[in-house]
Amino acid sequence: MTLTVEDVKQALSQVIDPNTNKDFVTSKSAKNIKLTGADITLDVELGYPARSQFALIRDLVIAALQSLPGVAKIDVHVSSKIVAHEVQRGVKLMPNVKNIIAVASGKGGVGKSTTAANLALALAAEGAAVGILDADIYGPSQPMLMGISGRPETTDGKTMEPLENHGLQVSSIGFMIDPDEPMVWRGPIVTQALQQLLTQTNWRDLDYLIVDMPPGTGDVQLTLSQKVPVTGAVIVTTPQDIALLDARKGLKMFEKVSIPILGIVENMSTHICSNCGHAEAIFGEGGGEKMCADYGIDFLGRLPLTMAIREQADAGKPTVIADPDGAIATIYKDIARKVAVRVAEKAKDMSSKFPTITIQNT
Repeated sequence: MTLTVEDVKQALSQVIDPNTNKDFVTSKSAKNIKLTGADITLDVELGYPARSQFALIRDLVIAALQSLPGVAKIDVHVSSKIVAHEVQRGVKLMPNVKNIIAVASGKGGVGKSTTAANLALALAAEGAAVGILDADIYGPSQPMLMGISGRPETTDGKTMEPLENHGLQVSSIGFMIDPDEPMVWRGPIVTQALQQLLTQTNWRDLDYLIVDMPPGTGDVQLTLSQKVPVTGAVIVTTPQDIALLDARKGLKMFEKVSIPILGIVENMSTHICSNCGHAEAIFGEGGGEKMCADYGIDFLGRLPLTMAIREQADAGKPTVIADPDGAIATIYKDIARKVAVRVAEKAKDMSSKFPTITIQNT
């Protein structure tokens, strides 16, 4: 029996991507299928970063193709290709930034900045080019979290270079002020500072820019929704009712300005004793999942309250860097892949496909 491309596609239609729950034919991930006698070569191109999953996906594809009668050599190349996806109407994409993800919370103290930092690091660990913008003008924390100090440099007098550490490009007002200096600024100045940080930082070919939002639903959030091309938002909350109350307000705000919610992360879901390992839900249980069920959005995962996360963050080496193979880093990476998959499932930005029309008098 002679193998055909249709035989290969039929076999691939039975292989389910463990991250998207879609088969590789329907999702159009299988590309460049070639047959040379009984040998099969093909590419699997994922729309999200998943370097840690390449071997697993390759093995799944090879196992399915080996079931075909008469097959000989199988060569499968797995890769990721991140593209820009649609944003709010009337807002243009930024040059050199494909997707902007806002990480927000309704109130402070829920671990939003630590979550944003580890999310960015997890995406980078999976092979993406990632930057992080510290949009919390009043309380910038990314310089400490990322272990970065110093002043940004400029090569043209108009834009500034992002500072870098742990493979991330980082921009923050914290690089430009004394750590003890309070930001006594009114709303219009704060929103102007945010726009300058965003547009005057020389971001270099980012797949994702993670924006660490300030808590609440004020001027910065409004500016972000009106003038910044946001692909989607991640809401961080704790299980307790008062945090969920404010998180719901944040969720509703993004809905009103047509920014899709990519999912909810429940932080500090359980306290794990550093001495005996006992886990206790000191802030309540199931709040994040219930909120997701109420609004029909995705629950991305839950993270424990542990001393290690705090110590690693304070030391400028967040968990994904400090303990990359540990259980908590694995949770962050799983959340990051889910976020990237949600982004990949959105419609692609097609603005670059349309020609620029100019009208000239002749």
